[in-house]
Amino acid sequence: MKIFVLVKEVPDTYGDRKLNLETGLADRGAGDVVLDEITERALEVALSFADKNDGTEVVALAMAPESSTASIRRALAIGAGSAVHVVDEDLAGADLGLTAETLAAAIRRAEPDLVITGNLSTDGSGGVIPAMLAEHLGFAQATALNAVEITSEGVSGTRAADDGNQSVSVSFPAVISITEALPDARFPNFKGIMAAKKKPLEVLSLADLGVSADPAAAPRTIMTTVSEKPPRAAGVKITDEGDAGAQLVEFLAQNRLV
Repeated sequence: MKIFVLVKEVPDTYGDRKLNLETGLADRGAGDVVLDEITERALEVALSFADKNDGTEVVALAMAPESSTASIRRALAIGAGSAVHVVDEDLAGADLGLTAETLAAAIRRAEPDLVITGNLSTDGSGGVIPAMLAEHLGFAQATALNAVEITSEGVSGTRAADDGNQSVSVSFPAVISITEALPDARFPNFKGIMAAKKKPLEVLSLADLGVSADPAAAPRTIMTTVSEKPPRAAGVKITDEGDAGAQLVEFLAQNRLV
């Protein structure tokens, strides 16, 4: 079985995140970048299955700047057998549509049985890439899974619903996305880090995939304005002089909180 896992480099969630006010893109130089934790969890799902099923091939797939090689190598150190890195200057600032089209083209050429992703990234938080991939590929989809069981025939799992948990199952080929309810990824050991340096890492461009980033060929979402987040305003301070309760009720009512 061949399993593709989408991995993504994002600004460190514990650091400052800033936008470049000229381009509207995340300023990657403003702080550290790391492999998104949710994509590491997706990788762990694939590796846990591979540990118990000989012949399973796990491939990490990233669409990222050229500088992201170290993060992709981390996916290899964790345990992926190989990686694919889609890098192209025309992908800078790619919207969800172009991202899905590009990733689908990279997946399609390898013909995997299963694609595993996180439910949403910690930077863009779009949450629609898994479904868009399934549509592009013509694969079955099961998204936002809190539990996953992979067999030789397909995938089953559960996801949260309004009134409880919903059981779902799909046959291969399929795209699934997982939530943070799944276990943390294993930590890469020294042997894995050294092995990662020799594992295959294929670099592809848009031309290799036959995808065009030209807006004239396929209209894309564009950003019209960008501005800095306004400074946090001081809160309302209520001094109790016997009427604190009335002041609180008035404040809540003015802000439509009651």
